[in-house]
Amino acid sequence: MTRAISLQDVSKTYTRGVRVVDRLSLHVEPGEFLVLLGPSGCGKSTVLRMIAGLEEITEGTLLLDGEEANDLVPSERNMAMVFQNFALYPNMTSRGNIGFPLRVENPGEDPRPRVDATARMLGIEDLLDRFPAQLSGGERQRVAMGRAIARHPSAFLMDEPLSNLDAKLRNHLRAEISKLTRELGVTTVYVTHDQAEAMSLGDRVAVLRGGVLQQVGTPRSVYALPRNVFVAAFIGTPRINLLRGLVRAPLDGAMTISLGKQFLRLPEPLSRDHQLLRVQQGREVIVGLRSEAVRIAKHSSARPGEVPLTGLVEHVEFQGHEILVHFDTGSQPAVVPDLEAPRPASRPSRRRRREGGVTVLGRLRERAEAMRAGPVVVLDEPAGPDPAAPSEPRLPGDLVVRTTPDIDLRRGLQVPLLVDLAHLFVFDQHGERICPAPARLPDLDE
Repeated sequence: MTRAISLQDVSKTYTRGVRVVDRLSLHVEPGEFLVLLGPSGCGKSTVLRMIAGLEEITEGTLLLDGEEANDLVPSERNMAMVFQNFALYPNMTSRGNIGFPLRVENPGEDPRPRVDATARMLGIEDLLDRFPAQLSGGERQRVAMGRAIARHPSAFLMDEPLSNLDAKLRNHLRAEISKLTRELGVTTVYVTHDQAEAMSLGDRVAVLRGGVLQQVGTPRSVYALPRNVFVAAFIGTPRINLLRGLVRAPLDGAMTISLGKQFLRLPEPLSRDHQLLRVQQGREVIVGLRSEAVRIAKHSSARPGEVPLTGLVEHVEFQGHEILVHFDTGSQPAVVPDLEAPRPASRPSRRRRREGGVTVLGRLRERAEAMRAGPVVVLDEPAGPDPAAPSEPRLPGDLVVRTTPDIDLRRGLQVPLLVDLAHLFVFDQHGERICPAPARLPDLDE
């Protein structure tokens, strides 16, 4: 029997007031595949562990099939968890690992029929007599999944089960997980930091940042209409182009968005979405353009709704079926923090800790605060390089455009571009979406 899972204003606070999940409300329908997506440290694994009963809920309510389950022990929730590190018993064969929870639940029942049926489902019949040390990473993950499937649980909870595998095997097992969960019809909550996994697996995707739910919706909706600039930047490959812009809306002329050396001229009459930009007159905004929203116009004229731009080729990435071209348009990128996992600074010496420098507890507190949902975009220039911060590689140019591999481009070439304004995103200084109109969101999200 599959079940519904509901979180109502759930929070998790650790010692000394460090809150890692903040008033999260989320409902998972019976049989639904929901993906919790976010950068490392955003609280998604903590949410999964609270559902499983491995972490206590500090505030709020967990409902299973409409009944409060905060105080239920893990064994009473009838859920199966698949961990990132496989968590197999090294002294047991694959058969023993798959059958272990069955022997614990029903000591007098022979687990072999269910183990064999599960092994056939996963295609691991020939691995049942091997120990974990004799298995590859993909085979061990299949055994771990078999242990969960054999229990016939009411829900699967998967905590980044593919992150330790190579890319080819991840893609293969991703398809297997999708097929299995849909065949079994079991409610699944899947945690990952890989947006490609989230988009390909989930019926819906819930994006978290700093323990706060940013948006939940179908993969199509969170990609097409991100609620804020963090969601826009976190979802999509290559990452969305985010540029600093300035809205100019003179009474006697056309509205434009200045991008530094160039500008986007909005056609008259203004669309309903573009009319919303009038209130941003004279203010800085963040312009978002996905790589498919811009095309090279070397031998074609503009289509309705397209406006011109020019770019200097800085770098060309050959991908086989396509080319990613990095252009310099003279624009200034906007920076979105917390897109990647925070990296710890170098460890201070014991003497420095004793003399009142950075303490271990202080660093943990600072890291926790850094992961909380603060501003989602940085528009100002940094004051200067931080010697304690690690240098991060910066891709050349400020605009990445996806194009076909038959176009011959070389570094230093000035190229005419066309921007499709139908796919233009505009966010305010706080990172909230202005254009397209936020009123569209209820049609796509919960």
